[in-house]
Amino acid sequence: MKILVVGSGGREHALAWKLSRSPLVEAVFVAPGNGGTAHGIKNVSNVEIGVSDFPRLVKFAQDNEIDLVVPGPEVPLVEGIEGHFRKVGIPVFGPSKAAAQMEGSKAFSKDFMKRHNIPTAEYRTFTDYNEAMAYLDSINHSIVIKADGLAAGKGVIIPITKQEAQEALKQIMVDKEFGDAGSEVVIEEFLEGDELSILTFSDGFNIKSLPPAQDHKRIFDGDQGPNTGGMGCYAPTRIAPKSMLKLVDETILKPTIDGLRKEGMPFRGMLFTGLMITAAGPKVLEYNVRFGDPETQTVLPLISDSTDLAQVMLAAANGHLDSVDIQIDGKFSATVVVAAGGYPGSYEKKKEITLTPVAEGTNIFHAGTALVDGKLVTAGGRVIAASATADTLEDAVKKAYEGVENIKFQDMFFRKDIAHRAFRQKAVQDTPLTYAAAGVDVDAGNALVQRIKDAVRSTRRPGADAEIGGFGGIFDLKAAGYTDPLLVAGIDGVGTKLKIACAMGKHSTVGIDLVAMSVNDLLAQGAESLLFLDYYATSKLDIKEAAEFVEGVAEGCRQAGCALVGGETAEMPDMYAPGEYDAAGTALGAVERSQLLPRTDFMKTGDVLIGITSNGVHSNGYSLIRKIIELQGLNYTDPAPWNPATPIGDELLIPTRIYVKPVINLIKKNLVKGLAHITGGGLTENIPRMLPDSLAAEVDVTAWEQPALFSWFKKAGGLSAKEYARTWNTGLGLVLVVAAKDAEAAVSSLTQDGEKAMVVGKLIPREAEEGCVLNKLEAWEA
Repeated sequence: MKILVVGSGGREHALAWKLSRSPLVEAVFVAPGNGGTAHGIKNVSNVEIGVSDFPRLVKFAQDNEIDLVVPGPEVPLVEGIEGHFRKVGIPVFGPSKAAAQMEGSKAFSKDFMKRHNIPTAEYRTFTDYNEAMAYLDSINHSIVIKADGLAAGKGVIIPITKQEAQEALKQIMVDKEFGDAGSEVVIEEFLEGDELSILTFSDGFNIKSLPPAQDHKRIFDGDQGPNTGGMGCYAPTRIAPKSMLKLVDETILKPTIDGLRKEGMPFRGMLFTGLMITAAGPKVLEYNVRFGDPETQTVLPLISDSTDLAQVMLAAANGHLDSVDIQIDGKFSATVVVAAGGYPGSYEKKKEITLTPVAEGTNIFHAGTALVDGKLVTAGGRVIAASATADTLEDAVKKAYEGVENIKFQDMFFRKDIAHRAFRQKAVQDTPLTYAAAGVDVDAGNALVQRIKDAVRSTRRPGADAEIGGFGGIFDLKAAGYTDPLLVAGIDGVGTKLKIACAMGKHSTVGIDLVAMSVNDLLAQGAESLLFLDYYATSKLDIKEAAEFVEGVAEGCRQAGCALVGGETAEMPDMYAPGEYDAAGTALGAVERSQLLPRTDFMKTGDVLIGITSNGVHSNGYSLIRKIIELQGLNYTDPAPWNPATPIGDELLIPTRIYVKPVINLIKKNLVKGLAHITGGGLTENIPRMLPDSLAAEVDVTAWEQPALFSWFKKAGGLSAKEYARTWNTGLGLVLVVAAKDAEAAVSSLTQDGEKAMVVGKLIPREAEEGCVLNKLEAWEA
């Protein structure tokens, strides 16, 4: 087999080095190559062929009977090198021009991620400089500014101040520092966490990833100074356990490859995914459509000699990656890049380089080097690198720096702290194992209990003392005044509304929601809520966050008049993504046997429907809410389009209204025949649940004012009136059935108790399958 590697950097030297070790490979050519690939590997001819000179590259490949082409840099891939060789029947380990847009256009890749629900930073794209500046002026959170097109790895700017952001935008869009790459910019939220790079082989269907690596982009120690193409790297990282890599596969890599295939551009080649491991889990920073640099120099030496890289690449290019296996040595690898003085700014070239032999397990990979009159000289900013493998990361880093000592040229520069983040993490980890070390902090759990005791104690009521810390909660029905009670139980959660709470960092209102969803359900049986138990599960217990949530639960219990008698707090680091939690709650209530609802035997044609208004969305339909927000390109911190004085997230976190006290008062007056809690399924699905088979509900949709929030979401989502009616509560949280003669008294009682109630319809004979008929629906269609 003969292979042509296209490119001239350290990545291409490492690829040529590894491919030349294959027993299947007769020769490796590099076009144009560098001073390192000129030894032992063949640079293409005496006349340099550019990486985008496709006619000459194809002719060389045909003349030399090349069996596989491996493009190294991004430019030829984005310009369509794969198609030129496909036309002449030569396989290319690299994606098509269409698929290469994933690196060629940051706006394209961000929109792709949005379409396929791949986690990434919130973002906006701009082609107009003034609009981009206006957006900068309107936000206060930290951002990253990216030139849309290719900028040699330097088109990403992380401004510290608003002035720096404005200057960066001017450099990109007005001064054209990166040429046409800056015609469009992406402004996205700044993600905090640890960066991670994953290189993944793909044949369009299957994926096989190499060990996760961590690059060092900044020029100076401590991750200071401007970005570079990469000053060093190590692998595997200590921030990516198997559970994290599994999550990346399931939520990022597989959806990416599947999405590209479904959009008609199957990806064959190497997908480089830059990730940020945030408190909310892994998110994509960027895609590259080729091997990374210096990640390639770092991870290729970890591939076992029993694995033939040439065979793997050919299998991926031909669509059968599942026919080969990739074995990884259980070692660590580190790379230290040596740069020219002044890089990434201006620097001098043609400095003579002196190399001496390095120890076994260490490789010197050339990048910006050239042979001039038989002498090795500098020819680029990142000149050369030392890579080493060892049984421990500490030894690998030590050997790599020993390799650097064998490199000499004037004004050479390199970072002295490669893998410093890994060593910082290890310093934290090098303690005796405890339950806390496994991710479960018993002390934190105890501290949470102490913090929330006062909030729980505040929910005391007759029949329950509301003390926590034991093994169970007790309720005395006789002390609560019941004579012939039936017990009624309900359980519910908050759903994806929790994601908005996490995004906004506000957790008390969802605690109220948790109570509300269950206690309002109990009202459908006429039951008063007596006690409540909550369940809170998270990856890592944050006492402040958890306490805020439970204090919200306690507030909900006070509003409902029930006692918070117990709960469970679970810390499960392998079950939930960092920064996420889930919650569920159970309410237990009682109703005197004579007042049990619904009283279907007493319902008749002409009975009146009374609606009680909601606080907003309550806790159903948030998956659609979040999708509409995403499709509109909005952030939760943006002003709400229906109420510009308040952020969207705050509007959506208004807690579910708790109706227990005013409605129980009405039930005890024997005025209520039936009650429907308007939750998931809206009016049309919930109202029929309280009716006999012989009756239907006729609802006049003009009887109450549509809240501006619902009107906006209906229009923005393009929902039909029928879909709208069965998705959200549309402004009514409860609907009651009362006798026509009792309607005025019922509305008056609810009004006196602070509720806004009105007659919204009546019961009619059921003549078809439909249990809820919406009248004057054209008002909603308009």
